[in-house]
Amino acid sequence: MGKRLGILDEIRGIAYIAMILYHLYYDIVFVYGHDLPDTVDVIMRFIQPFIAGTFIFLAGISSNFSHNNFRRGTLYFFLAMVLTFVTAVAMPSEIILFGVLHFLGIAAMIYGFIGSFTERIPWLIGLIVFLLLFAVTFNIPRGYMGVDGIFTVEPPAAMYGHYWLFPLGFTSDSFYSADYFPLIPYLFLFLAGASLGVYFKAGHAAKGMYMTRFGGLAFIGRHGLWIYMLHQPVTIVILELVFKLTGQGTLFL
Repeated sequence: MGKRLGILDEIRGIAYIAMILYHLYYDIVFVYGHDLPDTVDVIMRFIQPFIAGTFIFLAGISSNFSHNNFRRGTLYFFLAMVLTFVTAVAMPSEIILFGVLHFLGIAAMIYGFIGSFTERIPWLIGLIVFLLLFAVTFNIPRGYMGVDGIFTVEPPAAMYGHYWLFPLGFTSDSFYSADYFPLIPYLFLFLAGASLGVYFKAGHAAKGMYMTRFGGLAFIGRHGLWIYMLHQPVTIVILELVFKLTGQGTLFL
């Protein structure tokens, strides 16, 4: 049985298409200041967290199939810092200090060190425990932890007074990142995916999950890193040309 999960590539391909559509919406509404129908706004705001969560969970699964997670994480983080530099220079109001690519880079490097240990945890126990930790710590960036309606606890206020703790999820009033996915809580979602990946890597899933049925989606899923890096510049160029030709405001032309 092939080691690669065809269905994983296909789901990732769908997620990348959804991401491109969301960023197109974001650019039109928040960067260029144009209104779209309320229905579009509701749909995009609803699916945005699912898009990001899917990427992180799938990245955790994929970490079991990587030949070198530390090297992969280093590449991701380097490209993420390029993204930070570009946004700081070209669009400082939309600077990305610790977005999903920064997170995935650090998470992959961490998994490169701890993966041999976490893989010894029975996959179902790991999946449940890490998902529970993700739920409990989900609101750490918002100033508290716990589950709304059940219990909440506020971490020491001093944790939020230091700007440099933002990679962990503890932000200060002066912190801003257009895309923000801190290690707490998202590392737990990544590790939940990694736990499920142990099950898939062992070949226990249905054979159909290892097959590729939709080659186009799988192709997008396998080349998603470069799609992620290039889709926003391409989208901005297209919008600049469209708005220029239609006599509307542009940012660069």
